[in-house]
Amino acid sequence: MEQIYFDHSATTPIHPEVLGAMMSLFANRFGNPSSIHREGRFAREAVETARRRVAALIGADPSEIVFTGGGTEADNLAVLGSAFAQRERKNHIITSAIEHPAVEQACRHLTERGFAVTFLPVDGEGRVDPDEVRRAITGRTFLITIMHANNEVGTIQPLREIGSIARERGIGFHTDAVQSVGKIPVAVANLGVDLLSIAGHKIQGPKGTGALYIRSGATLAPITFGGHQERGLRSGTENVPGIVGLGMACMIALRDLDAQGIRLQALRDELERRIRAEIPDIRMNGHPSERLPHLSSLSFAGVSGEALVRALDLRGIAVSAGSACAAGETRISPVLASLRVPEEFSVGTVRFSLGRGNTEEELDRVVPILKALVEKQRGRR
Repeated sequence: MEQIYFDHSATTPIHPEVLGAMMSLFANRFGNPSSIHREGRFAREAVETARRRVAALIGADPSEIVFTGGGTEADNLAVLGSAFAQRERKNHIITSAIEHPAVEQACRHLTERGFAVTFLPVDGEGRVDPDEVRRAITGRTFLITIMHANNEVGTIQPLREIGSIARERGIGFHTDAVQSVGKIPVAVANLGVDLLSIAGHKIQGPKGTGALYIRSGATLAPITFGGHQERGLRSGTENVPGIVGLGMACMIALRDLDAQGIRLQALRDELERRIRAEIPDIRMNGHPSERLPHLSSLSFAGVSGEALVRALDLRGIAVSAGSACAAGETRISPVLASLRVPEEFSVGTVRFSLGRGNTEEELDRVVPILKALVEKQRGRR
């Protein structure tokens, strides 16, 4: 049975061009970028080429890119590094109630060390109100961290407005852009951010690679210690093959951004149209228009999302659920709870996230199977 993979927001397959760029570095060109001999210089140039490619994707200067071990590390460096740099002066962070755990848990960790964190609510479509951000600012606020696009429902936040508020008040502004970079146009100057996180495996790059954009003039303290790699902010010998793969993935994403965005949005819209036509009692989660083009979060009344995901998997279709069942209890996703999705729907939430390899022909197989499984579950009530 041929697999249909509709879970690209979880991770993506490595692009063949990315794999090709990495292979020789695994086998033949193994120099340490800190070495001054020929092999070291080759590795250094490979790293710097990748840095330029990452910077180009988000409209940054290459000197503003620091490589990390993934999106989680980039988020941690942004949040904890900002806090440690400001700890003698300020102690307040503003974030949202729907952040990825990489940000949310970093913020909660800081509350155990004397920092104060404000978790702002979102509206029923998953958007933060910029006026709420403005009202939450105090004289002790040093960082605002709001994700660019939500990983569960795809809602895109009004970062430009929030960035303007942060800039007016002289407050650092970080965004977790792991889900948006490579899917929609992202320009750091337009968003007004000081810090922006990227993960390679979300854009057909290798797992365990990422980057943090740090605006020139922004100050961070390191959270790892050792050598002086990556401006002293990420000590340790660089993962040269991974960094090269990340750079190639960013180059491909920039090259294909417009065409893939248009194609995936059309495919996503057709998927939603067919599902709505075939299955009653469903709702779409997130903002109807300000959302990622490849992602659809749908809730089916009277259905267990986790059971539906497992049943689809047995039929060769990979998607993800918006809630989980453990020890007989259904745990509602904090994101869906924040959007105030009624429980009858929230427990039956499924996320479909499309990617480069998906086609309209796959919908011909997915929708009838989905319909039959939903009807089967509802028939058991």
